[in-house]
Amino acid sequence: MKNWTLFFILNVISFSSNAQSLQIVEQKLIKKIEEHYPSMMELLKNSVNINSGTFNVAGVKAVGQLYSKELEKLGFTIEWINMPDSIKRAGHLVATRKGNKGKKMMLLGHLDTVFEPDMPANPFTVLNDSTITGQGINDMKGGDVIIIAAMKAMHELNLLDNTTITIYMTGDEENAGEPRSITRGDFIERAKQHDVVLGFEGAAGFNTIATARRGASSWELTVEGKQGHSSGVFGAAGYGAIYEAARIVNSFRETLSKEQYLTFNPGIFIGGSEVSANFEQQRGEASGKTNIISPKTFVNGDLRFLTEEQKINARNAMRKIVSTSLPGTKATIHFQDGIPSMAPTKGNEALANILSKTSEDMGLGKVVPGNPGSRGAGDISYVAAYADCLDGLGASGKGAHAPGETLNSKEFPILMKRATVFIYRLTQAVN
Repeated sequence: MKNWTLFFILNVISFSSNAQSLQIVEQKLIKKIEEHYPSMMELLKNSVNINSGTFNVAGVKAVGQLYSKELEKLGFTIEWINMPDSIKRAGHLVATRKGNKGKKMMLLGHLDTVFEPDMPANPFTVLNDSTITGQGINDMKGGDVIIIAAMKAMHELNLLDNTTITIYMTGDEENAGEPRSITRGDFIERAKQHDVVLGFEGAAGFNTIATARRGASSWELTVEGKQGHSSGVFGAAGYGAIYEAARIVNSFRETLSKEQYLTFNPGIFIGGSEVSANFEQQRGEASGKTNIISPKTFVNGDLRFLTEEQKINARNAMRKIVSTSLPGTKATIHFQDGIPSMAPTKGNEALANILSKTSEDMGLGKVVPGNPGSRGAGDISYVAAYADCLDGLGASGKGAHAPGETLNSKEFPILMKRATVFIYRLTQAVN
């Protein structure tokens, strides 16, 4: 076993001298994190070295089994939420403890990564004294291990007694199975029974936290025109489907692109005389000639938003643009809901203030809400309407979803300690 304690030496000295505002029990929690850190790093290494791409059902289940063994030792009741075979997803790990003290908390992780078995392997590798690489190490096996480390420290000090904590690690966060009513149904129902939901997705910055996350939906634009010889374009033959689609998409940009936190991106644009599209598979085919006015164009894109009101207003503006067609063309647009937004709320802000006070008491400085525009959608958004939420409590690093994804090993133990003290304080809060 690598001597991970060596990674502590410098930051522990500076950290300990600034943590005098902590209660004695909180100082004991920090000591427990330090004591367990080597074994937690081995757990991280072992989980990273299991390929758990979303579609690798066996791999996702293997990571779930690895974590289940750890959580079962801590007095959690373990469940595996299976999915129907037709959905082709592994299912979800749920670990629960029930009591009546403090906030009822749900802690979120996910077992899957974007890295499938047919992609180049990137095993757990220490690059230097501050950087470790490995598939899913930042998104989000590092966050999963922070959850387990916090629970282990609290368990050994009997601080989990009489608490209500649900750990929910989904098996398909990176590519949720359909229908969502099944793949997220149990998840949503359980969240409704809790006061607080904490997400351990990667930290966007050491002193920032996510009090809001944008939602994501999609749109499909279908444009039809009159097929004819190109010599007649702009005249009686009309403008054709490609020109009309280009006008519509550019009008979206001109009308809406300056609205804060709202983005929309045409990811597929297909036009010609013969066109087919399968947006579920994100692919299409087209053929045509330069002297033929295009009779058909398809465009598929996303729409990201901070609140439901912003989503509705954007859709209405887009519908209005689509309704005024160029001569000889007609267009329709269809919207499909995806992941809802995690809107900023007073409850989320109050949680952020507790985290910030915890951080200051530990000598780590204030924590402030991050820019919601810098994050994509996530599982926490499905349940944000039912509880106070924070996300981004996980590991810090770079290159999530990319080859060479990294974890900051100097910040990792400090983030682990801060999350543990924060969770403990919430268990002491009066509802």
